Amino acid sequence: MIKKISLGLLVLALTTSCVSKKIYNDLESKYTDLKKENRSVADENADLLKAKSQLEIERNALKADLNKAKSERDKWLADYGALNNKMDLLKESYKALEKNSNESLQINMSKNRDLLEQLDAKGKALAIEQERLNKSAQRLQELESMIASKEAAMKKLKETLSKALNSFEGKGLTVEQKNGKVYVSMENKLLFNSGSYSVGPEGKKAVVEVGKVLGDNPDISVLIEGHTDDDGFTSSGPIANNWDLSTKRATAIVAILSENTKVNKKNLTAAGRSEFSPLASNATAEGKAKNRRIEIILTPRLDEIAEMLNEIN
Repeated sequence: MIKKISLGLLVLALTTSCVSKKIYNDLESKYTDLKKENRSVADENADLLKAKSQLEIERNALKADLNKAKSERDKWLADYGALNNKMDLLKESYKALEKNSNESLQINMSKNRDLLEQLDAKGKALAIEQERLNKSAQRLQELESMIASKEAAMKKLKETLSKALNSFEGKGLTVEQKNGKVYVSMENKLLFNSGSYSVGPEGKKAVVEVGKVLGDNPDISVLIEGHTDDDGFTSSGPIANNWDLSTKRATAIVAILSENTKVNKKNLTAAGRSEFSPLASNATAEGKAKNRRIEIILTPRLDEIAEMLNEIN
C-alpha cells in the first residue's frame, strides 16, 4: 500500500514540474523498478491470497475434522459411560452371585458331609449285615447238612427196624418213614386180646426187637401212642373207658421197652389217644381193626437244629 502511494506521488511530480533529463531518467528508472516491484508485490499478494484461500479450505477441513472428532469423542464418552455403568452392574451382580455361590457351596458341602457320613454309616451297617448273612448262610448250610444227616440216620433206622421186624410182616405190623420220623404201627391183634392191656408173647417179641434197635440209638425220642376204635368200653373191671385203655396199652409197651437197659428211659413217652385219631372209618369191622393199634413214633433229637435256627434268626 505504501509502495502504491510513493508511485503516485512520483508520477504527480513528473507531471507538475520540469526536471532535468538526468533526474527524469533516474525517476523513470525508479518508476520502472517500482512497477516491477509492484508486479512482484501483486504476484506475491495473489500467491498470498491463494495461500489464504487454501489455508481457509484446510482450516474448514480441520474444523470439520475437529467437529467430527468432537462428535466421535462425545459418542465414545457416552458409550464409555454406558459400558462403565454396565461394568458396575456386572460387578454388583458378580458380587451377589459370588456371595450366593459361596453360601450355596457351604450348604452343599455340609449336605455332602452329611451324605458321606450317612453312606459311611450305611456301609458299616451293610458290612455288619453282610457278615451276619454270611454267618447265617454258613449256619444254614450246616443246618441243611445236619437235617440231611438226620434224614439219612432216620432212613437207616427205618431200614434197621424193617429188617429186625421182617418176621412180623403180614401180622399187622408196618414200618414207614414220613415227615422226618419213623412210624412203627402194630395192630392190636398182634399185641392184645380184646379189652386187655396185657401184651401177648408174639407181640412182646416184636416190641423187644424194637427195643434192641432203640438201645443202639439212644438219642432217638420215642412216643408210644395207644389207639382204640369208637366202641364204648363196658367192662366193670379196672379199665374205665377207651382213654384209659389206650393209655394203659401204651404204658405196657413202655414197660417192655424199658426192660432193655440200653434204652434211654428219658426218651420214652406214653400217650393214650382213645378213638380220636383213626386211620380208617369205624363203620366197618376192617376199619375198626386198623384203628385199634399201637404206634411207636421215633423222632431224632432236634435240639441242635432248634439252637441253630435261633442263631440264624
